[in-house]
Amino acid sequence: MILFPAVDIQNGKAVRLKQGRAKQRTVFAEDPVEAALAWQRRGARWLHVVDLDGAFDGAPQSAGIVRRICAALSIPVQLGGGIRDMATAKAYLDAGVTRLIIGTLALEQPKLFADFCQAFPGRIGVSLDAEGGNLKSRGWVADTGLTVDGLLPRLLNDGASFIIYTDIERDGMQTGVNVAALEHVASLSSVPVIAAGGVATLADIQKLYPLTRSTRLQGVVSGRALYEGSLSLEEANGWIDAQG
Repeated sequence: MILFPAVDIQNGKAVRLKQGRAKQRTVFAEDPVEAALAWQRRGARWLHVVDLDGAFDGAPQSAGIVRRICAALSIPVQLGGGIRDMATAKAYLDAGVTRLIIGTLALEQPKLFADFCQAFPGRIGVSLDAEGGNLKSRGWVADTGLTVDGLLPRLLNDGASFIIYTDIERDGMQTGVNVAALEHVASLSSVPVIAAGGVATLADIQKLYPLTRSTRLQGVVSGRALYEGSLSLEEANGWIDAQG
């Protein structure tokens, strides 16, 4: 299991939102690059980066910061937010991002998403962001009318190489993980699944860990809990390593 510390970028700073709401934010670091380096120093094995401005605006807004993060780190970076054309995807991969997370485009432009997967095999994943079982897009502000069960087969057929499943109602709330929903998604998927939303304590890691043996669950993303200290990266990695 991989624990992915999250660095969410908004207005040039590392922040966390509550339930994806742009106005309900907490600034955790003035410099996202320093935040990224701090997680690497503490033992992170991957970094999860989101350009929140890009997600809301539909175009990359933090490309310079992302390039600096990739140049500074020796661990791999996965990135989402505002990646809605081939040129943007190529630029980020050329800048050192290991893999890209596609949200809105995957839901709204299936042909283009399939083209992404074909152009960059093994490097394109999908963010499935659900509230009450219904998928949202455009920075979680638009209802899609789609469900995970209905959409996942098409995404897998198109070539998605991993899935990030976010429980919007729990994101940034530190209320614990929705194990049943994650088990359902991870059991349906033929590619790795990463859980996001609600991972607050080591107990949440321990509840999800068995799914890495019985389903395609690969890891979890955590932001606020790691920044505020209710979840320790070092303790979590130590516990995971001890499972063998």
